[in-house]
Amino acid sequence: MRGLIRQIRSTAFWSRYRADVHFKNRISLHIALTVNLAYILMKLTMGIYYRSMWFIALAVYYLLLAFMRLSLLRYKENTEAAAFRRYRLCGFVLLLMNQALTGIVVFMVRQDRHFTYPGYLIYAMAAYAFYAVTVAIINVVKTRREKSPVLSAAKAINLVAALVSILSLETAMLAQFGGEDDPAFRRIMTGATGGGVCAVVIAMAVYMIWRANRRLKALKASETTAKP
Repeated sequence: MRGLIRQIRSTAFWSRYRADVHFKNRISLHIALTVNLAYILMKLTMGIYYRSMWFIALAVYYLLLAFMRLSLLRYKENTEAAAFRRYRLCGFVLLLMNQALTGIVVFMVRQDRHFTYPGYLIYAMAAYAFYAVTVAIINVVKTRREKSPVLSAAKAINLVAALVSILSLETAMLAQFGGEDDPAFRRIMTGATGGGVCAVVIAMAVYMIWRANRRLKALKASETTAKP
């Protein structure tokens, strides 16, 4: 640990951090992964303490996203084709996980279920959710200028995690500040937001698959043309 701290404090580290955009992005993604792991631990702890399957289910969903991010960060891009195949795989996994998220949203709407944060914790969760969404959107926009599909996939996963945190926050705020007078309104809002989040995830996953397929076909065509 001390060696890592000395490395971070070193002049060479900061010089590379300022000059190497790829290295800077990977450091930022490691920091985001650490924050998200702390968020997962908090959700899991709350789920066990309050005996809430909703918090546990959400923690498991975030944990799967964290494993995807970790696999991307540890992945070494040997070739562009291999990187785009990993990028496409992430798109397929997001589509598969979105089925589970859709099921959670449908059950929440039908059963009028919601997340509950004790005391003032809901304000801290609100601040985190809006911060996570803002940073994730900015990062996704920035990666459009970069050539690394692996980093693009990692930041897309960060955006998915941020959107799901907005969904859980909304259900908690409706329950805490909306009262029990109009359950139909809560169901409509939860359904609308949940449907919107699922639609965005599907659109992102389909785009990732389409972009990867198009690039892989182009690479294959160029290799075929280059052969004598």
